[in-house]
Amino acid sequence: MKVKAAVLTDFKTPFEITELDLDGPKEGEVLIRYVAAGLCHSDLHLSDGDLPPRFPIVGGHEGAGIIEEVGPGVTKVKPGDHVVCSFIPNCGTCRYCATGHQSLCDMGATILEGSFPDGSFRFHSGGVDYGQMCMLGTFAEYSTISQHSVVKVDESVPLETAVLVGCGVPTGWGTAVYAGDVRPGETVVIYGIGGIGINSVQGAAHAGAKNVVVVDPLAFKRDTALKLGATHAFATAAEAHEVVTELTRGQGADKALVTVGVVDEEVMSAAFDVVGKGGVVVVTGLADPAKATIHVSGAVLTLWEKTIKGSLFGSGNPQRDILKMLDLYQAGSLKLDELVTNRYRLEDVNQGYEDLVAGKNIRGVVVHGQG
Repeated sequence: MKVKAAVLTDFKTPFEITELDLDGPKEGEVLIRYVAAGLCHSDLHLSDGDLPPRFPIVGGHEGAGIIEEVGPGVTKVKPGDHVVCSFIPNCGTCRYCATGHQSLCDMGATILEGSFPDGSFRFHSGGVDYGQMCMLGTFAEYSTISQHSVVKVDESVPLETAVLVGCGVPTGWGTAVYAGDVRPGETVVIYGIGGIGINSVQGAAHAGAKNVVVVDPLAFKRDTALKLGATHAFATAAEAHEVVTELTRGQGADKALVTVGVVDEEVMSAAFDVVGKGGVVVVTGLADPAKATIHVSGAVLTLWEKTIKGSLFGSGNPQRDILKMLDLYQAGSLKLDELVTNRYRLEDVNQGYEDLVAGKNIRGVVVHGQG
């Protein structure tokens, strides 16, 4: 079938709206009609070069839609099912899935290549194969994806809302609750309040943190964080450090969560310094893999028993946590509607990313099929 999609063809170039040929589902695959796609900073990393992909590639890795057709051997879903996509496919049987680390599933090896695990592609044009960001390509009207990339959700939740739990919400929430293991009464500092950081705020508050301190240069984001569970908000890391020292009587924070759009040495140093003895720094934000962005005192790391750890998908289980987030939303314990700042047509995806860079959005959402 012919499909309209937003694609990247090279570094430092905007998304191009083009028509592609899409193959139907093969063994274990499904055809999905996307209803909504989230605008996450990770897609911007593709064009910036911080996450170098194979070009050309269909953008988008946060998506929700309706199953249109299933290929042979598909047992998880059927046509008509509403689903949220997981940007990390999870097979359930590899070493990592089998030991409870589904966010590290071996099927994720080709998500930047944009191909299926066997190296094949489903989008084509003029004899050229087009990849799919995270094996999804949610910036397309339709896509053929693995059944291991979808989670069936209840139809009572609008897909324009449910789309948020495919990436930003569980990643941020899990950064605090799973990777950070935030405990009641702790002091947590969160650097960067975008689509990930705002949900780290919600997760830390849900876990019972006494002090949830956020750092972001934009007043709009700081104000939003204060409405969703933050107790203190500052424009700079230095201001936050001073107040954390006072709040903890000099002991330092228990946890520091790095959820900025681009991780650099400055924010890492601030996070490492703000935690006290036994403190944990969780790094969820991304940067160019070729750059060394963490430089800390090895002596302090040892003598104060600090920990620095990375986290992907909030170190959670997409098959369970996507549904858990929606359960919390329906129970009123997790805010989703308040996270969507603006909605866009697919044709306006570049405007959406301009707004993201300008700090106008907590989360922008592309709604497919808008006039």
